[in-house]
Amino acid sequence: MTLRAALLCLMLVAPPAVAQGLDDIAAAEAARLASQEIEKAARALDAADSARDRVAALTQTVQAFENGLEALRDGMRRAALREARLTRELQAREGEVAELLGALQSMSRAPAPTTLLHPAGPMGTARAGMILSDVAPAMNVWAQELRAKLEEVQTLRTLQESAAETLGKGLQGVQEARSELSQAVASRVPLPKKFTEDPVRTAILIASTETLEGFASGLSEMAVDEAEVILPDVRSQRGNLPLPVAGTLLRRAGEADAAGVKRPGILLAARPRALVTSPAAGTIRYRGPLLDYGNVIILEPGPGILLVLAGLDVVYGETGDVLPEGSPLGLMGGAETAEGSVVPQNAEGTGSGRPETLYMELRVDNVPEDPAPWFRELKDG
Repeated sequence: MTLRAALLCLMLVAPPAVAQGLDDIAAAEAARLASQEIEKAARALDAADSARDRVAALTQTVQAFENGLEALRDGMRRAALREARLTRELQAREGEVAELLGALQSMSRAPAPTTLLHPAGPMGTARAGMILSDVAPAMNVWAQELRAKLEEVQTLRTLQESAAETLGKGLQGVQEARSELSQAVASRVPLPKKFTEDPVRTAILIASTETLEGFASGLSEMAVDEAEVILPDVRSQRGNLPLPVAGTLLRRAGEADAAGVKRPGILLAARPRALVTSPAAGTIRYRGPLLDYGNVIILEPGPGILLVLAGLDVVYGETGDVLPEGSPLGLMGGAETAEGSVVPQNAEGTGSGRPETLYMELRVDNVPEDPAPWFRELKDG
């Protein structure tokens, strides 16, 4: 079963088996959209001729795989939770089932004439028949309900087994797509450059800087032969930028971490090896390790605006490159495996499947600004 086929299977099973509320219907819709994304990405990859087109198509492919796998995991989690609820319901009614079976077995062992006769005579037999005729339909409805739940449990188990196998294949597929993307980035035609990095000045600035603020203020010293580049007005996109990585908000700007340290940026929880992309067109002002932030990319999407992304494992591009919106910037760390990829049945979406973190800081005229209102997924949060 392909990833797309598994997503379609989840969509088909969702209405009777998984979709028990608006959230589940939304999950089925997410599976449908992810399936369409995979199909669209496959067409784009087939049509890609140049190295640059291939980078864009592979970026789209990786994102489609990641969204598809997320929808698959979510569907599996919901199926597991639904199965657990049904199983608990059936276990709670084991006593009723046993009593019903006992009564039916007793009736089946009794001779037919004895069953039909009542100790009170013909009148009692008639009354008993009337009561039985009233009870029988209710018993039949109850039995049908029980049978439907048992069949649903079996369907959910079969779905999870097929989806788990597909999840492993999908993870292999996305890993291959990420590897191909890295190769395509390395072999693509050089991007337009706004400036050339002076490595000596860069090394001096890194060695003499103790804060991100100090480093950001000295970025202009690292550039030589800087040219004017006209980019789309990022300020007009405020509130409508996409997140650079598929993830969830872990910590807001100014919130203290476990060590009590407060930073002006936000922290996003992401899955291992998740693709990080440029939320807007911009120039790479810096890429590489910096202070205690790990691997960092500093993007300049507009005059006086810097977007700092920290915590990547792999970084793409070169300092001075001018990137279009949606360009791949790198990959998160960690190792994504099928084992433990799905949230356990007793976990209601705690984010335990996203152990990697991406720190994002926005600086306007070298003054930190809360990034959340700039991004459509976070602006109303």
